[in-house]
Amino acid sequence: MRSRRLGFWIGLLLCAHGASAQSPPPASDHAIVEWPVYGGNLASQFYSPLDQINATNVKDLKVAWRWSAANFGPTPELKSENTPLMIGGVLYATAGATRNVVAIDAKSGETLWIWRPNEGNRFNEGPRKMSGRGVAYWSGGADDKRVFVVTPGFFLWSLDATTGLPKREFGEAGVVDLRRGLRGPTEHIEAGSSSPAIVVGDVVIVGPAGGIGARMSSKTQAKLDVRGFDVRSGKLLWTFHTIPEKGELGYDTWLTPGSAEYTGNAGVWAPMAADPALGFVYLPVEGATSDLYGGERPGNNLFANSLVALDAKTGQRVWHQQLIHHDIWDYDNPTSPILLDVKVRGRPVKAVVQLTKQAFAYAFDRTTGEPLWPIEERPVPTSDVPGEWTAPTQPFPTKPAAYDRQGVTKNDLVDFTPEIKAAALEAVKDLRMGPMFTTSSLIDAADGTRGALVLPHFGGGSNWEGGAADPETGMLYAASQTTINVFAVNAAGDRSDIRYLFVNGDAPHPLGLPLIKPPYGRITAIDLNTGEHRWMIPNGDTPDDVKNNPALAGVKLPPTGKPSKALLLVTKTLLFAAEGYGGGPILRAYDKANGKVVAELPLPGVASGKPMTYLLGGKQYIVLAVGKDHPAELVALALP
Repeated sequence: MRSRRLGFWIGLLLCAHGASAQSPPPASDHAIVEWPVYGGNLASQFYSPLDQINATNVKDLKVAWRWSAANFGPTPELKSENTPLMIGGVLYATAGATRNVVAIDAKSGETLWIWRPNEGNRFNEGPRKMSGRGVAYWSGGADDKRVFVVTPGFFLWSLDATTGLPKREFGEAGVVDLRRGLRGPTEHIEAGSSSPAIVVGDVVIVGPAGGIGARMSSKTQAKLDVRGFDVRSGKLLWTFHTIPEKGELGYDTWLTPGSAEYTGNAGVWAPMAADPALGFVYLPVEGATSDLYGGERPGNNLFANSLVALDAKTGQRVWHQQLIHHDIWDYDNPTSPILLDVKVRGRPVKAVVQLTKQAFAYAFDRTTGEPLWPIEERPVPTSDVPGEWTAPTQPFPTKPAAYDRQGVTKNDLVDFTPEIKAAALEAVKDLRMGPMFTTSSLIDAADGTRGALVLPHFGGGSNWEGGAADPETGMLYAASQTTINVFAVNAAGDRSDIRYLFVNGDAPHPLGLPLIKPPYGRITAIDLNTGEHRWMIPNGDTPDDVKNNPALAGVKLPPTGKPSKALLLVTKTLLFAAEGYGGGPILRAYDKANGKVVAELPLPGVASGKPMTYLLGGKQYIVLAVGKDHPAELVALALP
């Protein structure tokens, strides 16, 4: 590994590092309001109390600076999911497929230092080759400030935040090899992480992810346990088994003898959240091997697809709630839990809410794990794929209601005109349709069908983009996309010892139009005090390929929203939403109370990372990653 110092800007600034989301912004023009954690705070609210940019002046925002990642990595990265941190006037970000760490002057956009991993074959083997979503930060005092990064080769590095040099007292000369200690195979390990670690007190916690799990070559995979390390020394403090060992809680939910031993994955690929007052860290656990066929692992499969609260110091389980039993839809938990203090039926509650691919917001008391509103186990469809095991019921929250469409009937098909509806019906005649949790079917099923239409599919609903929350009002803002796909499996043959593998199938586009009625992407405001939806708006206008489709000549459409998930940020005054991939290069400011557009701001590229904001030198900045048609870059917006 190598590091080079490019210079470092130091100012006489009053630092408000670690201020809670509810803290008012300081009055001094020389003060700082920071963004010290990926989600803005450990509660992962993507909220800031800043109000310099407000409804009266947001239309005047201009580009303050642009920082390009064009020369990072072996080839330019077009999509960066990075959200920088800002501490002490410095942004810390990741860049390029090799996941370089950079420090950037938060006022000017000048590069201060660069650290580049050089991982050789470990990089080549890594399943998550991308710049990732960012880094973690910790301060033990003026002389010990650290940046933590998990690299594509699955190492955890501790870097000096001032110089970018490795902290040599951490692990082995600054690094911990995260492959060591993983349970399961010792060769051909697919393990990495594209999300940042999280630091809770003096523990840095890493949640690993595997490769794409739909067509794995073997049912035997590495178990992607969550581990906590001493923030100073890198010493392993604890390991939480996301797939239990014999004698541990949950082992009996793996019904086939040996399946808990050979099955892998069940990692935490999304960011985590924490409550430092309680001392808890909250894990959004993904599914187990394999994603869309579970015949090799009958049973409910704890702790896969669960929200798990751990004691951050010891790694001991405090509570858990499984959100999907025996996942065969790739409905893993895709985004960070959000922590919020609300009042339910007049009673103050410390809440945690998990947004999901299935477009449910599962809400719990984050101290006890008790649901804020009843969750009902309801019967769901069964599978006729040979050898598959289907959980007889799945957990349905009674509140809040789903924030995107679930399941498919003929009434859900596009029907802008009678001709379009007829084309849609013709397009699905050899496909199965059904309610939420309709399962994959054989590509050559005996009834003549070639698969099942599943809505939402594994792209969400929600995905890593997740949502944001306002701690002053208890309002949750969820970004979602109406995504549908054909779920089918075929015999694996000699390609795998998993009996059936997923066969990817795009949903039909009758007359070139999306199969399902709009909106194609949306933003939903949910009051977590009551569990009620307050408003829903499409995410953007109608896509050009829909608007200009010849089959719609003479048809006037309302805004349908773009087939993308909005990238959300909440401030004291506004809700900001970039359209995201699948949308256009636009950042909108909305009235938080009703979803009305306050301003539309052009961006120099399509937004690909969640926005963040900070105050520096008396000026509020909004920074986000953009790209798509050119190499990824960070763009800072500010008032003139």
